[in-house]
Amino acid sequence: MTSPANLQLDHSSHRGAGALPLRLLAHDVGIAANVGALFRLADALGVEHVHLSGASPVPPDPKIRKTSRSAERHVAWSYDADPLAVVAALKGRGWRVVSLELSTRSVALDTLPVAPGDRVCLVLGAEDAGVCQALLDASDATVHIPMRGHNSSMNVATACAIATYEIARRLLPR
Repeated sequence: MTSPANLQLDHSSHRGAGALPLRLLAHDVGIAANVGALFRLADALGVEHVHLSGASPVPPDPKIRKTSRSAERHVAWSYDADPLAVVAALKGRGWRVVSLELSTRSVALDTLPVAPGDRVCLVLGAEDAGVCQALLDASDATVHIPMRGHNSSMNVATACAIATYEIARRLLPR
């Protein structure tokens, strides 16, 4: 007996689920390819808005467009030089601000309480310096991804993808 072929699907059959109450705030993410990757994963995982601040490049940028595969056209985004103003505005509208950074006060990502109905903004920092202290202080929580290898960090877009997936799956009703 032969088994049925394992055929690759066209991802269009999974479109249309809508955005989740999940946002990204990328402060000083200075590499355009990383910003493009953030837009691509935001589109794929249902992030409703990408906030860019500080030295983060913004669309239109050919490197963002190439890495995002033009997802920046489909994901709402904004730029504000001051990330603390963005945080204050989000908190004023009931959003919980969570920084992704290994720190003395961070907790493992999988222990962060998240439930359907929550509104979460994930804060990301510069590739080399991470999330700045002012944003860590303004955050409601700080999470890290437990690492098993020798390095204690990973690329900002890769870390964001892991954290966004984990938070997004818990925002969905079961």
